Amino acid sequence: MKRIKTALISVSDKINLKPLLKVLTKNKVKIISSGGTYKEIKKLKFKCLEVSEFTNSPEILEGRVKTLHPKIHAGILNKRNNKSHLKDLKNNNFENIDLVIVNFYPFEKTIKNTKNHNKIVENIDVGGPTMVRAAAKNYKDVSVITSSNQYEELIDQLIRNNGSTTLEFREKLSRIAFTETAYYDAIISNYFNKISGTIFPTKKIYYGNLIEKPRYGENPHQQSAIYSKNLKMNLKQIHGKQLSYNNYNDIFAAITISKSLPKDTGTVIVKHANPCGVSINKNQLESYKSALACDPVSAFGGIVSCNFKIQKI
Repeated sequence: MKRIKTALISVSDKINLKPLLKVLTKNKVKIISSGGTYKEIKKLKFKCLEVSEFTNSPEILEGRVKTLHPKIHAGILNKRNNKSHLKDLKNNNFENIDLVIVNFYPFEKTIKNTKNHNKIVENIDVGGPTMVRAAAKNYKDVSVITSSNQYEELIDQLIRNNGSTTLEFREKLSRIAFTETAYYDAIISNYFNKISGTIFPTKKIYYGNLIEKPRYGENPHQQSAIYSKNLKMNLKQIHGKQLSYNNYNDIFAAITISKSLPKDTGTVIVKHANPCGVSINKNQLESYKSALACDPVSAFGGIVSCNFKIQKI
């Protein structure tokens, strides 16, 4: 167990702070914050120490430098049972920071909403990921929260453990935090590759959000998952049991082919990633019949994709 005595909160997403602040205050946790988060905490009527007052160093460069300070990072990174670390903290009059609550500037949202490069660059967070990485590295002593979705579990930990967190909980938070920073940096990396026209960079980073865990993988005894750069797929299942890996694979293959056909004429049938029939016909029913006639045996249990709206007869 590690008791939380000091917390640093710096979030762009300020949703659901009040319940968390109530529990932190009840457990007599000292709260440090800056910028908009500091103003929001004060607005919610909770005590909070501004980062510049904590570090005795003002924010500079229009806020680009505020948490990048030895007092912040020494407080996060020091090993609590290391005599040399304790001596360094004492000599510099630094103190421990036991909880870091940070979510990053909304870079992904910004590139979707604007083409203004300067605005996009200003939404590259530096201090936030730095603090998160520091806290995640020192998970044996520090808890790190990277999303408002984790507040409820943190509150539960603090209530059940009298203001402390378990090592198991901190390990899990650390794993999530490193994934979060990697995901964030991957989006930035891909953005700069795109605007520079670099199609094949020396190192390519792929990223995605977990959308669904299908019924099973390529075979029934295997597991599978669907990841996407988006938060959801633009597919609506009308009825039937949950789809499998093969179902999705065939769906995407069939859609890809049908999109290449003349609009409102094409039908594609795919089974286990193999096209069994493809047809173009202005008569949409005949288009389907022709596609099925290509190989009706292999088409059994396959996926049918039409690039036209199916009408009820």
